[in-house]
Amino acid sequence: MTSRGATIFNKMVAPTHMGAAIFLKRVGAAIFLKRWEPGGDSCIIKRYCEKRFVPKYQTTIGIDYGVTKVQMREREIKVNIFDMAGHPFFYEVRNEFYKDTQGVILVYDVCQKESFDSLDAWLSEMKQEMGPQGNIDNIVFAVCANKIDCTKHRSVDESEGRLWAESRGFLYYETSAQSGEGINEMFQAFYSAIVDLCDNGGKKPVSSITIGFTKEQADSIRRIRNSKDSWDMLGVKPGATR
Repeated sequence: MTSRGATIFNKMVAPTHMGAAIFLKRVGAAIFLKRWEPGGDSCIIKRYCEKRFVPKYQTTIGIDYGVTKVQMREREIKVNIFDMAGHPFFYEVRNEFYKDTQGVILVYDVCQKESFDSLDAWLSEMKQEMGPQGNIDNIVFAVCANKIDCTKHRSVDESEGRLWAESRGFLYYETSAQSGEGINEMFQAFYSAIVDLCDNGGKKPVSSITIGFTKEQADSIRRIRNSKDSWDMLGVKPGATR
């Protein structure tokens, strides 16, 4: 089902803190999930595939697997979900799943700012692994902001996550593996976009997402929000006069 034999880049070291990513290959699909921390991301798999929540899911030490079937526009799609451990040790396993990828769901924990900040690292790793022949412009991306039920501990608000996603033309969904909120809606929208991709000859149709900011503007807004002081907001050293 999955494509094997991808080139291994031994010199690249994967970032230690990375948000989860789910990769969808061709219809009759395979999904690959890489966890940033134990619990939340695998619970999404259990919630979606088995319609149940597992509060104390065992930490993945290599690979875990889930499978489900979905109906989409009179087509049955078999979905295989691979849950990979996030440690850099498993980087060489991850890179074998990048080839021919049609869709990616980036999952982060809204209570862990580090997992959100790692999304850029995921995109960088994908671009490097896919090489000059790879093109992420024709891959469907969805961003999943998980654990929205933990409102008291939330450190990444919806506007920040949505801005990051939509400024790049990605889908954005807020989810809770505990309650199930947003899980099915996210996967249905994701699969629908994948079918559109297939029906359009492997090229992503013109995005219907309304983007209020360019990527550069979004990055500037994000920098300002995370700045320590006024100097940092402007991107200059303290005391600078020009």
